[in-house]
Amino acid sequence: MRSLVLAAVACLLAAPGVAHAWPSGSPQHPFLGPAGSATMHGDAESSDTTPYPGPGTRPLTVRADPLAAACPTLLQGRDGLVVALCTSIAGQVPTVHLLDPEHGSLAALPLAKGSLLGGVYAYLDQDDRLVAVDGDRALVRVAHRRDADGRRRLEIAERTDLSAAIPLGDSVTGLVPDWSGNVWFATGKGVVGVLTPAGRTGAVQLGEQVANSISAAPDGHVAVATTHALYELTAADGVPRIAWRAPYDRGSARKPGQLSHGTGSTPTYFGPGTGAEYLTVVDNADGGVRVLVFRSGTGEMVCAQPVLTAGGPGSENSPIGAGRSVFVAGTYGYPYPAVPGDAGPALPASAPFTGGMTRVDIDEAGCHTVWDSGIRSAAVPHLSTADGLLYTLTRHGPDTATPADGFSVTVLDPATGAVLADSPAPGTVMNDPLQMSPLILPDGRMLQGTITGVLRIG
Repeated sequence: MRSLVLAAVACLLAAPGVAHAWPSGSPQHPFLGPAGSATMHGDAESSDTTPYPGPGTRPLTVRADPLAAACPTLLQGRDGLVVALCTSIAGQVPTVHLLDPEHGSLAALPLAKGSLLGGVYAYLDQDDRLVAVDGDRALVRVAHRRDADGRRRLEIAERTDLSAAIPLGDSVTGLVPDWSGNVWFATGKGVVGVLTPAGRTGAVQLGEQVANSISAAPDGHVAVATTHALYELTAADGVPRIAWRAPYDRGSARKPGQLSHGTGSTPTYFGPGTGAEYLTVVDNADGGVRVLVFRSGTGEMVCAQPVLTAGGPGSENSPIGAGRSVFVAGTYGYPYPAVPGDAGPALPASAPFTGGMTRVDIDEAGCHTVWDSGIRSAAVPHLSTADGLLYTLTRHGPDTATPADGFSVTVLDPATGAVLADSPAPGTVMNDPLQMSPLILPDGRMLQGTITGVLRIG
C-alpha cells in the first residue's frame, strides 16, 4: 500500500498544472526590503524565487512602457512603488527611475557612469532605498519622497566613498548585504570588500575577474563566482576572509551568448531547510556544461550534473534554487548587442540561439536530471513558491535570431517542463528582454525589463 501511495503522489506532482509545495526559503532579511522584490534575483541568496503568485495561465495583457533605457533591475518597496535601475540608450548613463506599477515613470535620477555591468546590480534596503555603487566608486542610497506640491522625487540620502578599497579604473559588479548589516561588494577586477555599519571598509584581492553579482546566506557566508572559481567568504571585524575556493572548468574561451570567459552564474544558495544548505553555479566547459552543487559552509562537492543537453551548451543566467531543485536556462548564442570591453572574443564568434532549460534535483546519491527542455527562454526565469509555476519570456523565430523575432510571456510547469500558457508580447526586437530578470508583484502582475523600457504584464 505504501508503494502505491508514493506512486500516486509522484504522479500527482508530475501532472501538468498541479502546484508543487516549494519551500519558501529563509526568513525575512533584516537589511533588505520585501522578500521577493528587493533584489534582482529575489533575495540575498539569489534564489530567483518569489513568495507571490504570478499572473497564472489565463490569457494576459502585455503592454510596453518605453523609457529610452534598458532596465535590468526592477525592485518594489513596501509602499508599492517600483524602483528601477536602468541604463539610458543615449550615453549609457545609469539612471534610477521611480515607477508607478500601473502608469509610467514618476521621477528619474542619473548616477555617475561606470562600466557596462556597473549599472546593473543594486538592491532595496530595509528603508526601501536603492543601494548601488556609482561610477565614482561611492556607495549611494537613493530615497524617494513626495514634495510639498505632491510631486515624487528621487535623491541621494547617503553617500559613502569606497575609493580606498576600489582601485582607480575598477568598478563594482555586484553587491549584497549580509544578515549583520555589512554591505559586501565585488569588483570586475576581483576585489571583494565589506562596508560595516560603522563605516569601516576592508577588502581582499582574489586576482580573478568577477562578472556577475554576489549572494549571501543567513549564516554569514557570502558567495562570489569569478571567471575561474567559486568562493565562499566570511567577515570578522570588517575584514573579508576566504572560507574555501572551488575551481571549475571554464572552457577554452567565452561562448557566444555569454558576457565573460567563465561561469555566467550569479551563485545561488538553496535548500529544503534554511534555504541555503547548498550553493550552485553552472560551469563553462567546452562541448557541454554542468550544474555544480556544493555544500554551503564546507565547499564539499555534492554533484556535477550535465545540463542543457536539449539546447545550447552555455548559460549567462543565475540558476533558480528551491528546496532540492535547481533550474538552469540556456543562453548559448543569444544575440547580445554589446559585451563588456574585457569579455574577450567568443569561440565561435556567433551561434544560433537554441535555448534550453533543465531541472536537476538533489538526491541521496548526488543529483539527477528531472527534465531537459528546448524552451528558448529570453529572460531570467522565476519560480513562484506561492502558485508553483515557472515564469519567463520566450523568443520566437528561427534559431538564427533576426530583428523580426517575436516574444511572449510563457508559463511552465516546473514538475515536467511543459508549457502551460503563452501570451504574445507587443513588438519585436525593440522589446527584447535580453535575458533580464522579471519582477512579480504581490497582486499577481509582472514587470519585465527590456532594451527600451518595461513590459507590464497582467
